[in-house]
Amino acid sequence: MWKKTKPLPIKSEEKKTLEAWVRAKTTPQRVVLRSRICLLAADGMSNNRIARDLGTSRPTVLLWRERFKKQGPQGLSEDAPHGPSKKQLGSQKVRNIIETTLHTLPKGATHWSTRMMAKDQGISHTTVARIWDAHGLQPHRVPTFKLSKDKRFVEKLTDVVGVYLNPPDKTIVLCVDEKSQVQALDRTQPGLPMKKGRCGTMTHDYKRHETTCLFAALNVLDGKVIGTCYPRHRNVEFLKFLRKIDRETPSGLDLHLILDNYGTHNHPNVKKWLGKHPRFHLHFTPTSSSWLNLIERWFGEITRKRIRRGVFHSVPDLVAAIEEFIKINNENPKPFVWNKKVNQILEKISHCKPVMETLH
Repeated sequence: MWKKTKPLPIKSEEKKTLEAWVRAKTTPQRVVLRSRICLLAADGMSNNRIARDLGTSRPTVLLWRERFKKQGPQGLSEDAPHGPSKKQLGSQKVRNIIETTLHTLPKGATHWSTRMMAKDQGISHTTVARIWDAHGLQPHRVPTFKLSKDKRFVEKLTDVVGVYLNPPDKTIVLCVDEKSQVQALDRTQPGLPMKKGRCGTMTHDYKRHETTCLFAALNVLDGKVIGTCYPRHRNVEFLKFLRKIDRETPSGLDLHLILDNYGTHNHPNVKKWLGKHPRFHLHFTPTSSSWLNLIERWFGEITRKRIRRGVFHSVPDLVAAIEEFIKINNENPKPFVWNKKVNQILEKISHCKPVMETLH
């Protein structure tokens, strides 16, 4: 038999509030537990039995009963106050950790981890994590970059950004590029579907089939894409794609194409064809500046949403998936809007170069 305990005094309005918290799906689980403790205590249930039925401890039951007596439901929605830490790091110790993170490397490794730093400094890894977070330090992350060395960088940058922000009248601006060597990857075993409490699975290894090359042109104004796949990536295929663009765009409008400096785009056969089609105007991005071409942003979309986790038994399966993605994209297109001006880009680059020169 459980020992009878004096019921926790609770008003009807307070009881309704606690019952609503227990029923609501958005209530934090810690608040739900505290509310149940107080509701059972209000019914006269013993502290030991409440602890057993709710899978908690008797001190926890006593704590939240007492908090409810003093503060009511409001006291349950807030965590119990904690006193100051008995072991606080001095400012010199924090500075040592920051200096070590910024200016040294651990033995046998390229960067510090929280546990390596904790062992080196004689503190817990959670303390290191808090210090790094407070000072914006992330040794585990290394964003990639590359500064263009194109001698005509400013000229080309101004040209491309000018087309984005102030396109000529009665023209279509197309961002054109090729996503080469897209491989049809098949899995060695079928994966398991996603279900509640478990994500879908796929094997870490795969079967390699042949590849295809995706040629695509993104309309900057409306977000529609002209795309097709060819087995190879030569000037012959690029000319076929230019003819496709010519057929699928209004004949009365000039076309301004933004491209990179790949060799096929400057091939003599391509130049000869362009000479016979004066409505085509080419604008080349600086070398090592693929970020200037908005089609790269769209390539990221198709890779993330359709290709990376796809299972393709053959190249035709892969091509069919790409064509389906383009079709769905064009049914509800969403353009990518360029808003950076030339002076903003140059200002950011001017900050990068002195830093790089200092470090090297």
